[in-house]
Order: sequence, then structure tokens, then C-alpha cells
Amino acid sequence: MNSNLPKVLHRLAGLPLLAHVLAAARALKPARIVVVYGHGGEKVRAQFAADADVGWVKQEPQLGTGHAVTQALPLLDESRPTLVLYGDVPLIRAATLLQLLDVAGDGVGLLTVEPDDPEGYGRIVRSRGRVTRIVEEKDATDKQRAITEVNTGIIVAPTRKLKAWLGALKNNNAQKEYYLTDVIAAAVSDKVAVETAQPASDWETLGVNTKTHLADLERFYQYEIASALLDAGVTLADPDRIDVRGKLTFGRDVSIDINCIFEGEVTLGDGVSVGAQCVLKNVRVAAGTRIEPFCHIEDAVIGANCRLGPYARIRPGSVLAEDVHIGNFTEVKNSDIGAGSKANHLAYVGDSSVGRNVNIGAGTITCNYDGANKHRTIIEDDVFIGSDTQLVAPVRVGRGATLGAGTTLTKDAPPGELTVSRAKQVSIPGWKRPVKVKKPD
Repeated sequence: MNSNLPKVLHRLAGLPLLAHVLAAARALKPARIVVVYGHGGEKVRAQFAADADVGWVKQEPQLGTGHAVTQALPLLDESRPTLVLYGDVPLIRAATLLQLLDVAGDGVGLLTVEPDDPEGYGRIVRSRGRVTRIVEEKDATDKQRAITEVNTGIIVAPTRKLKAWLGALKNNNAQKEYYLTDVIAAAVSDKVAVETAQPASDWETLGVNTKTHLADLERFYQYEIASALLDAGVTLADPDRIDVRGKLTFGRDVSIDINCIFEGEVTLGDGVSVGAQCVLKNVRVAAGTRIEPFCHIEDAVIGANCRLGPYARIRPGSVLAEDVHIGNFTEVKNSDIGAGSKANHLAYVGDSSVGRNVNIGAGTITCNYDGANKHRTIIEDDVFIGSDTQLVAPVRVGRGATLGAGTTLTKDAPPGELTVSRAKQVSIPGWKRPVKVKKPD
């Protein structure tokens, strides 16, 4: 990966690779989950420190997959089968794993695929249709390399028997490692049935070893999400150009333009449209709202029939009521904005409570920070704020007040009145603009 970051912490769809695998495992409601980690794995443990249902075992030295599973044996429940997954195979579906568990029954289950190019994979050797063993490519004969059915590494086995098979593993192979795959031959020798299952899509079993692999899997994942969105009735301008990095919930007649990113938990109500190049993170958007291109919205609640952007930024803690207009190059942070209010051009509204039907003129800013502390601005209903106004918090603008353009408000503005704070306009007769003096040659 050419990175200081452990491989399983690289992100796919906004989450570490290992998080995807843990989610698939949890969907099976296991008795316990054990992660075997190697060199540098303390970073991995730290990343998942809050996951109380995960046990951790260090593999040192690292002597192969069979050796890795052996390290976990003390933490395994012998009354239940053990399912082996891989932290760098993030797209495996819980439905596929349930199918594998079902076909295995009380025996051994093996997930296999038949890729277009089997190079590098262990081959599934069969006799009269039954699996007899797995041969790693480096140990395979030319005839065995011609086999197209390959091992994915995902296996389920009775735990008590698995312990015995692992204890008998040998490392007499080209890699001098203890292969987990050798337990298949041991199971056959003990007359334990070995059954196979195949995933719906081969990409479920693809691992990540390079940044190219990671990028390929990201597109597989995103296209699956896009397909599901289309099937559910969402209009996508281009299913190849959307990224969902979390959970996207939606109503009817939602439309999403190109290159939009959805992070965390995002909810889009009926009839919501999202313009090109928008980023929404942990946002709820009510019905009928239109988000124009290039908007960034994070940790906010947007009411019904709002109009946002283009180029609007709604920052954490903001709550917009219905019919609010936030226009181009306007930023809102930690503020409540009442129904029907507008800030259509080049404004900053921070740490404020804005009432209903307020008009905030272009260039208006709330000066909420005094260099040490944040202060709140209160703007009551039906206020008109002229362009290029500064409201120096803490300050209150009374209901129905009008602030003239260019006002710097440092004291409360009374309701229903015009408040103006600006220098007296003066024209100076006879004034001449300076002329640049020419330098001598």
C-alpha cells in the first residue's frame, strides 16, 4: 500500500476496511468476534477500542493463515462453528455468509469462486465432484493450475474439530508456512463433509493489496449502492458519479446530480433535489427542498421547501425552518433560522437565532467571536437588514426593525424602528485625485 497506515485501516466508502468485515460478522449474531492482528496492529486496536464485542489476539511471528487462526483458539467457543474472515476483504455480504453456514451444516463450508484469471489463488481439487483438498498455486502442478475453481479463504468449520486439525498442521511447503487450507484435506481424511458455496458476485471476495485494488473495490461498492438507489426510484444523473459513505435514506421523487458525496447519516425527503458537486454529512432535508450545486452541509437540519446555494455552506448546529433561502457564498453556523427568512448573497450568520420573514442583505456578518468567547445574536421576526451590516454580538434586533445599509450594530436595535450607524456623507468641492509623478529618464 506504500503507506504508514495499516492496510485494514484504509477507508472504503468512508469506513476502515476492517469495519466492513466486522459489520458483516455482526449481522450473523455471533457468540464472539476475534481479530488476529500482526505487526503494527496496535493502531488497529486503538481505532476499534470502543468495540467491546471484539477480542484481540496478536500473531507474532506471522507464520501463515493456519498459524493465525491457531492464535485465536483459546477465545473460541467449541459449541459453535468458527467462521474465518479476512480484514482486507471488505465487501463480503452477510447473505453470502449465511448461505455458506447453511450449506456447511455440521461439516465444513468453503466459499469458492471461478474468476476469469485464477492466477495467484489456491485451486480446489475435487474427486468425483467432492472437494478433497486445496493446493496453493506455488505448490500446484501444471494440471492443478489449470483448475478454474479457486479458494477465497473464507471457511467455516466445527470448532472442536478445527482445533485438532490446526494442531496437526505442517509447514512442508514452498512458503514454509502453516496453511489454513490444509484443514480441508484433514476434514476429508476424517470423513467430515466439505461443502462449497459461491457468492452472488465475485467482487465480494476480492482483497485489497494495493491502492489500485482499493479504488476498484470502491467503485464496485458505489455502483451497487447506485443500482439500489435507482431501483428504489431515486433519479441519478450518472450512477458512476456518486459516493455514499454511510447511510442514505430517501423519499419519493428524489433527484441527485453528478459527483455528490453523502457521509454519515443523510435523509432526503420527498421531492428533494441535490445539485452537482454537493457534500452532505449527517443532514436531514425535508420535502421539496432544492439544493443547488456546490453546497456543503454538515450536521444540520433543513426544513421543507428551502432553497440553498449555489455555493452555500451550512455548518454544524444549524437548523433551517421551512421556506428558508440561503444563497450563493452564504455561510450559516450553529444558528436557527425561522420560516421564510432569506440570506441570499455573501453573508455570514453564526451563533444566531433568526426569526421568521427576516431579510439579511448582501455582505452582512454576525461578529460572534471577540477573540476569546463566542456570543449570540438575536434577530426577531420581520427584520430587514441592509447590505454590508455588521452585528457585533451579543446584540438583539427587535421585531420589525430595519437596519440601514452599512450599519455596525453594537447595541440592541429597538423593534419597528430604523437604526442607522454610518459616517456622514461629505462631498469636498475642488478635490483632485493624485496624479502619478513621472520619473525622469
